[in-house]
Amino acid sequence: MNIAIVGASGAVGQELLKVLDRQDFPVSSLRLFGSNRSAGRKYSYRGSDIEVELLGADRNAFRGIDVAFVSAGASTSREYADMITAHGTVMIDNSSAFRMDRDVPLVVPEVNPQDAFNAPRNIIANPNCTTIQMVVALNPIHRLSPVRRVHVATYQAASGAGAAAMDELVQQHRDLAAGREAVVERFAHQLAYNVIPHIDIFGQDDYTKEELKMHFETKKIMHAPELEVSATCVRVPVMRAHSEAIWVSTERHVSVDEAREAFAAAPGVVLADDIANNVYPMPLELAGCDPVYVGRIRRDLADPNGLNFWCVSDQIRKGAALNAVQIARLLNK
Repeated sequence: MNIAIVGASGAVGQELLKVLDRQDFPVSSLRLFGSNRSAGRKYSYRGSDIEVELLGADRNAFRGIDVAFVSAGASTSREYADMITAHGTVMIDNSSAFRMDRDVPLVVPEVNPQDAFNAPRNIIANPNCTTIQMVVALNPIHRLSPVRRVHVATYQAASGAGAAAMDELVQQHRDLAAGREAVVERFAHQLAYNVIPHIDIFGQDDYTKEELKMHFETKKIMHAPELEVSATCVRVPVMRAHSEAIWVSTERHVSVDEAREAFAAAPGVVLADDIANNVYPMPLELAGCDPVYVGRIRRDLADPNGLNFWCVSDQIRKGAALNAVQIARLLNK
């Protein structure tokens, strides 16, 4: 396939280059696009140096491109979508710009792969990172018995706010260790030695946009408008990989053993649940890994049809770049 990456210099753009290579994706040609700040930079891919082109400089630049991975923010996606798709290019968009549009599929290949083939605008949306890992974990349970209600508390790494946010967390620790005041630019408060129950802006009913994304996107991906989802999203001083504590209520009682077997057999899921040996998923160990890891599976003491579990996944990998490449692989097949 002829591939383009828009936003090539960002954290997700750089991860896309790694994932395409690691997954041995069939790339015939690769073009990179970016803003004025990144145009002219060169990045190595499979032994070749590829220069970043200025997005928008040539309105016909995407002619002949099969798939464009776009990860440059919602405003850029909206501004250039028509240009990117004009000649038949499929735009796999990593922003929030089109996720809830009726004529744009929102796809997680382990959950709703068939939706990728109904994209009348040639746009396929990559869901929010926290939603991706949650629905991958929910799907095996949902197949045993329909999930009726989900409560989730997220523990989101600095990587979710981009490469500059990760750098800020590192610098905050350095400054504080040296007796200097920590500089806060990327977060609402100092993140080092802290947790911040605030990701994105506040909106409907005092939920943040991040929390509302999980509410609405989960329903769309799982084709379950009746599914109720309530989230609290928290930023924690972890560099990379998000964690989630999830409470699910199912139509019928699902035993812990049933759930373990379903997780163990599910595509994209790794079961890490051996409390006798202190084995459970942790972001420190799972940064840079592909799957969604699940552990701490137990019955919900407050709900006879409830289960509780813990899951961890790399936000930049499965939560962004890998999921996008998996969508492209569906189209290639």
